[in-house]
Amino acid sequence: MIFQDNVLKEYLRNVYFVSGTACGGKSSVSKELGRLYGLKVYDIDREFQAHQALSDKTHQPSMNRVFRNADEFFGRTVEDYKNWLIGNTREQLEFVLLDLIRLSRNAPVICDCHLTAEEASRLTDPSRVIFLINETDNIIESYCARPDHQDFGEFIESASDPENAKRICNETLCELSRQRIAEIKNSGFLYVQRCHDLTIQDTAAIAAEHFGLVHIYPVEKDTPLAEQLTEFVMNCSWLDVREHITELLRSWSFGENETMFAAVKDNRIVGMAALMMTDYYPLPEIYPYVTCIFVSEEARGHSISGQLIAHANEYAKKMGFTRTYIPTDIAGLYEHYGYRYLRDIVNYGGGTDRLYAKEL
Repeated sequence: MIFQDNVLKEYLRNVYFVSGTACGGKSSVSKELGRLYGLKVYDIDREFQAHQALSDKTHQPSMNRVFRNADEFFGRTVEDYKNWLIGNTREQLEFVLLDLIRLSRNAPVICDCHLTAEEASRLTDPSRVIFLINETDNIIESYCARPDHQDFGEFIESASDPENAKRICNETLCELSRQRIAEIKNSGFLYVQRCHDLTIQDTAAIAAEHFGLVHIYPVEKDTPLAEQLTEFVMNCSWLDVREHITELLRSWSFGENETMFAAVKDNRIVGMAALMMTDYYPLPEIYPYVTCIFVSEEARGHSISGQLIAHANEYAKKMGFTRTYIPTDIAGLYEHYGYRYLRDIVNYGGGTDRLYAKEL
């Protein structure tokens, strides 16, 4: 079965791709983004063995190629080694995409990966991918020095001639990098070149700005954030609920396990959501609701709604709930965040809305 690119793009809309060349900083920056913004990080290298176990020699020959020892592994030509690495990446990609579709139904995901510029153009929007590159002629020393690559470093040292094994490996990685860097620079995608003056935090900040990532905070009573959120609501364009939410904040009419969340970017609120036990429906048996979801117009298009919903659901899960609900008059939106349609419900005003549910 072949999935068309537009279908994959739609199902990957909650994925942010951090790609690039060897030792470009992909893993470090991905982890930093995950830590700062509370997002799951999916590292395709860590998933390789699991995918390899699902593969077979007919459909994934590179992933199933067996080497008896380090001498056989590094005793290849640079061209053979390079083609094998490319084959592994291409064969694993289908497993990766299926994992990402599943994981990103629940919340936005950072993917530490090896996408080419051509693959990125087929699978995602330019605003959801960044390439990190490293122009160096000595990749192998940096590669083997990383704590998560110690096994590979020991494997090289087990060769009869470790220095020659390092040379073959370095030539292969450098040749691949040079080719990828040329493609990336001509692709139109955002890329960041690694240098001594640029820290991991600096690069993560560039990526976060490009992705439109925001910090999500639960709002507490009588705090500057509560005052800022009240002002945000008073001036938002959502006229139907503006007055109600403003009064809710001013009187702080939140019960047990209820709160609001604020999406903050550059010290300014750009979105909100709430976890409530009741909503505009005479249905006391239905709770909790993820509601009051709103993102300011200038901040839309960066999955901020998804980040807000994910934080509200994580909060609900910590409170011991196993399901949340979203009522809406919109069809085809909240399915992107893992919700499924249950039934139509009637609100207090006599109107009919759609009720969605999500298992946590």
